[in-house]
Amino acid sequence: MNRPLQLLAVTALIALAPGAALAQGAPAAGAKKLYCWNENGRRVCGDALPATAVDAARTEISARSGLKTGEVARALTDAERAAAAAQADADRQAAMSAEAIARREQAMVESYASEAELRRAFNARIELLDGTVKASQLSVGGLRQSLLSLLRRAGESELAGKPVAKALADNIRLQHAELLRQQAMLAQQRADRVEIDAELARAIERYRALKRTATAETGTTQG
Repeated sequence: MNRPLQLLAVTALIALAPGAALAQGAPAAGAKKLYCWNENGRRVCGDALPATAVDAARTEISARSGLKTGEVARALTDAERAAAAAQADADRQAAMSAEAIARREQAMVESYASEAELRRAFNARIELLDGTVKASQLSVGGLRQSLLSLLRRAGESELAGKPVAKALADNIRLQHAELLRQQAMLAQQRADRVEIDAELARAIERYRALKRTATAETGTTQG
């Protein structure tokens, strides 16, 4: 419906509203509302909402002034409600995470009197991780050599025209699976080693910023 026709429809409803209200024993026209909503692609207005429009988005109009008094959004679907709840939960978790980070940063400033102390604390973690990486490298190397030895034995049996013993085949499968597991573990440890360097850089940068802020606040208080 175009705007002139829409206004005529609303005006007609406004003119009829007082009589309808008196006939039904409803509130006075001043308190009466008109509703406009979309139905099958058309703009529909009325002084009551049919059951099919209860969940639809609508505009509320004063029957006395003809002016818009409010907007009501359409009801959410089950999927939209679930998505909104999930988003709210994600926002809440993000806020909690931000608060936890702020607490850790404040504790960092209070725990370390100097940047050198902060570096020493990280260096202890770095040395421990370096040791773990070295141990994993040795383990992977040992597993690889053991697996190569088992594979040579299986190859020699096949070259001699003999079947590979079940125990040997099972051992090869187990060794191979363990080697893959150890390699994945080593890859994660190496990634952690790279990340701790980046974490140290971020911690130092944040530590310096927090120290500057604390120093500035102390100077302002004393001044």
